[in-house]
Amino acid sequence: MEYLQEIPAACAVIKGSEKYPDIQGRVDFYDVHGGTVLVARVSGLPEEDMEEHTGFFGFHIHEGNSCTGNGEDPFADTKGHYNPEQVSHPKHAGDLPPLLADHGNAWMSVYTTRFFPEDVVGRTVVIHSMPDDFRTQPSGDSGEKIACGLIVPGEREMP
Repeated sequence: MEYLQEIPAACAVIKGSEKYPDIQGRVDFYDVHGGTVLVARVSGLPEEDMEEHTGFFGFHIHEGNSCTGNGEDPFADTKGHYNPEQVSHPKHAGDLPPLLADHGNAWMSVYTTRFFPEDVVGRTVVIHSMPDDFRTQPSGDSGEKIACGLIVPGEREMP
């Protein structure tokens, strides 16, 4: 836990799409014990009482280096899941557990040896509207991309 008191090696500020402007948050990446501890704090997620939302949201590192897109997909430029080993889903390096929101707020910490923080700097973190099913190829049928953040070298405080 002492590592989590240090400045993260990488971080991303999460912002929602035009359709989900209330989503905001931060994801920090810490270089720990031969892997990465990822800590996510997100608010403004759609409430689980809305018919189309369950309170679980797909959460992945994507290959792309920009949270931009088009009218059909506001984050199309995030491309597919980060997958340097070219393995099947859910074994992509960028596959993460789903976020669980309570009244629109989510906090999660997870340890992975699939990547180091420096491996994902310049890539994107994406939140999807549905939970990952961990079966459907190529990306878990996790629905539309509703929020995104560009991963940059770490800082203590970000706007």
